Amino acid sequence: MAGQSDRAVVAPERLVPAVKPGNDPKKTRENGRTSKPDAPIDPYLPRSGNRGYRVSRYELDLNYRVVANRLTGTATVVATTTDERGKFALDLAPAMRVTKLSVNGARPAKYAQRDGKLVVTPARKIPVGGVLTIVVHYHGTPKPIRSPWGEVGWEELEEGALVASQPNGASSWFPCDDHPGAKASYRITVTADSPFQVIANGTLVRRTTRASQTTWVYEQPEPMATYLATVQIGNYETRRMSETPVPLVAVHPPRLRAHFDRDFGRQPQMMEVFCRLFGPYPFPHYSVVVTEDELEIPIEAQTLSIFGANHCDGTRSEERLVAHELAHQWFGNSLTPSRWRDIWLNEGFACYAEWLWSENSDGPSAHTIAEEAHRGLGRKPQDILLGDPGPDLMFDDRVYKRGALTLHALRLRLGDEKFFTLIRQWTADHRHATVTTEQFTDLAARFADAPLRPLWDAWLAEKALPPMPEP
Repeated sequence: MAGQSDRAVVAPERLVPAVKPGNDPKKTRENGRTSKPDAPIDPYLPRSGNRGYRVSRYELDLNYRVVANRLTGTATVVATTTDERGKFALDLAPAMRVTKLSVNGARPAKYAQRDGKLVVTPARKIPVGGVLTIVVHYHGTPKPIRSPWGEVGWEELEEGALVASQPNGASSWFPCDDHPGAKASYRITVTADSPFQVIANGTLVRRTTRASQTTWVYEQPEPMATYLATVQIGNYETRRMSETPVPLVAVHPPRLRAHFDRDFGRQPQMMEVFCRLFGPYPFPHYSVVVTEDELEIPIEAQTLSIFGANHCDGTRSEERLVAHELAHQWFGNSLTPSRWRDIWLNEGFACYAEWLWSENSDGPSAHTIAEEAHRGLGRKPQDILLGDPGPDLMFDDRVYKRGALTLHALRLRLGDEKFFTLIRQWTADHRHATVTTEQFTDLAARFADAPLRPLWDAWLAEKALPPMPEP
């Protein structure tokens, strides 16, 4: 996601080293502290995410009436239990009303919806390591969830719908375990009025039309975080832009075709640069959706990105955002932070990809852009910790810019050969997995001739902006 406006909130003082979980199944060790079994999974979003199971698969069968903004769905959630308990919870917004539910093919003892949670009590306890399959039938008028970062989730458009779930909007349209460390495979089936195109994550495996409705079936086999799951519905033209190095698909209103070709036309070259610098593209294809509506910022989702009509004006003025969202396919979508405090692993890397694209497309060098970014940060408040910015500041533009500057400082310390070898090793080692800052700093240490701790302390764990690194 592209940067947002600054917010003035003081974050904690220093990074806390990761601690491995203890052996007590009734307690967990998070951020160096013992937590209760039902303590928040992520303190940045204490109401999101659930304990007691790990989801491996979501199968969503949705019917959406565009004019009425009415969603009817059946969600099959396949999970494995991690401890024995009497009840389990899923995240589900109050706008979605459950009408029927089963657990492992049987009626549950009871279920209830309250405070954005669907709490299910199975008729029989399920042992640790057992299969937990919850089938939920539900319906409602979907709407975004209000959050400290604005409205997130399912949003009705003038003609169609858009889903932007980062960071906690997935529950606005399906029951889920909504935190970034919970990655699973998906099948997303959407039935909508036939004039509309439906775009979702993964590969379109089937499309059938009956009477006035068309059913679209998408398969996303690579593990995906809930906040990256999306559905885009509109009057779109869909076409292949390029087959190499990766199939690229354009999805946009027909009136924007010429502007799209200008603004997004260099994506094949961009993909080649990023594959060379970051390693192989992690998915079978990539799509860009441009909505008829204007959007404040572009949105990343797994295998696709979403832009507003205001980002497609034929001037190529927003190409840095095109690079930013493409880079998220590696940093954020394939490699997903297991906790939101490590958001710089998404946004710092994607911001630095903007600078690298400029450097590799006859634009200003990354160092020139870094110098400008450093001057800009120097004029802003020095009250943010990159390694733990706090929930109110995790989408602050300073996280993006300072994260990119941290990578530039590391690049200058290691040299280009070692730095880009490190990045390719990083994306290969953790492909389709979750990551932490500690994993990245541990890997980087293998490429350095001297300790990197002073660099990490200065850039990640101190509020004061370090001096601009010199080449």
